[in-house]
Amino acid sequence: MTDEVVDAVMSDEPAEIELDSPEEFRFLRATRTTLFNALLKARSRKGGAHTAIIDADGRTLTYDQLIQAALVIGRPLCRGTKKGDAVAVLLPTGVGAAIGVLGLLAYGRVPAMLNFTAGARSLKAAMRAAEAKRIITARRFIDQGGFQALADALSADAELIYLDEERDKLSTLDKLIGAAGAYVPSLITAKGSADDPGVILFTSGTEGDPKGVVLTHQNVIANVEQIRQHIELYDTDVLYNPLPTFHCFGLTVGLFTPLLIGVPVALHPTPLQAKIIAQRVREVSATFLLATDTFLNQYARAADEGDLSTLRLAVCGAERVRDETRANVKRKFGLEVLEGYGATEASPVIAANQIGGNRAGTVGRLLPGMRAKLVVEPGIQGSRRLFVSGPNVMKGYLKPSAPGQIEPLPGGWHDTGDIVAFDEEDFITIKGRVKRFAKIGGEMVSLAVVENCASTLWPDYAHAAVTAKDPRKGETIVLVTSYENADRGDLLAFAQNHGVPELAVPKKILKVDEIPVLGTGKVDYPGVARLLDKMKDDKAA
Repeated sequence: MTDEVVDAVMSDEPAEIELDSPEEFRFLRATRTTLFNALLKARSRKGGAHTAIIDADGRTLTYDQLIQAALVIGRPLCRGTKKGDAVAVLLPTGVGAAIGVLGLLAYGRVPAMLNFTAGARSLKAAMRAAEAKRIITARRFIDQGGFQALADALSADAELIYLDEERDKLSTLDKLIGAAGAYVPSLITAKGSADDPGVILFTSGTEGDPKGVVLTHQNVIANVEQIRQHIELYDTDVLYNPLPTFHCFGLTVGLFTPLLIGVPVALHPTPLQAKIIAQRVREVSATFLLATDTFLNQYARAADEGDLSTLRLAVCGAERVRDETRANVKRKFGLEVLEGYGATEASPVIAANQIGGNRAGTVGRLLPGMRAKLVVEPGIQGSRRLFVSGPNVMKGYLKPSAPGQIEPLPGGWHDTGDIVAFDEEDFITIKGRVKRFAKIGGEMVSLAVVENCASTLWPDYAHAAVTAKDPRKGETIVLVTSYENADRGDLLAFAQNHGVPELAVPKKILKVDEIPVLGTGKVDYPGVARLLDKMKDDKAA
């Protein structure tokens, strides 16, 4: 970025500034294909006997086995649907989810990834937006996860197909066709375009019904290629992914990227089993871990000596990586943490730190091919609202109010809703969500700054900053924390010693046993608001 652009960005004049990525992105021919064809090409490069996936039970699948399984099971999964139809997937991260998704893709269906932690109402809205009438799940998952009530509720509007039961009912013809297709896939796989919808994911629905995010085959493959150029993966790497595939980080970075690049990936059904995950990292000799700050902290605490010693990198997204986390894993395990930034609408990775270019407190530089537009946000000084475009940015939204109708982005630009600042070397600092600012006495205060102060002062506990109405100043800040001894005086002293404005010190601190979180590990702010309302009601009663 030139000095002229930096000056313009940091000025207070209302303006729009476009920033091109500092790296020239040569659009690769590899992106002009479908996801299943890209998998076939990866097999050709790496060899059919190359390990593709390691499941939580230690079972391994080679590329040949994975492709054959997808082609065999894909036939019954797709019966009663036609090419281009959305078929929902309600499964945890694992071999079953991988085979189910790839089986649908092989026959030209569009996997719509459902967040099984979201509740029946949200999932029904998601199904309505995508016009999906069928859900792929597994009987074992429903039984062991305690999701029978959810399955019953969803079955009122959709047909549930159980992957494990379909596997047991496979006909000889299914097996023969799938086996033949594994060697001559063009005989049975669907023809498709890179511009066709590839997968559908859903926003969390925190501001109403969830929206479907339609990613084309090219969107996802382009993001894989961008990641490949930005963060070097070696032939000797083994990626470990415990993140959910209903989240784009877990799906694109944790599944498609290793499969299409040719790096074995070890899958785990939940990020919550810290002790088991730390042990499995060692057992599979993983070198590359996907996590969030919250989960990485848990793994580091649960790990016995040697458990994380095989890792060379941890890549974290979804939430800010705290300095304490970075220092702790560096001290205990010699592990470098690369923080990145993304959005489901960008397939998801927008920016990331790199080895040799890793700046704490930032989310790194834009990936090759990304363009940024910075727009002045009234009341916020020195930072701008970020819009992005690029080959990885979605085809458009699906909404429950207009089922099946893709709403494209105006001019191809996605409004991230984030306030950011670029430094002189193009490293990006996220200042906070536009909707995560409080307006106090006419000044805008980032709630992320409030949480960062609390997390730095009390790193072993969870914190969430929210706003409440104030008759005099418009809004006031409330800190909800799991630290029972949290004291406003300590926060005020910390803020004064670190140059944080006193406005960012919450007027009220509420202590709770646990901060609500989403299935992705992010703070569930609507859940925090409901918790506050309940506390008020209990107090009133």
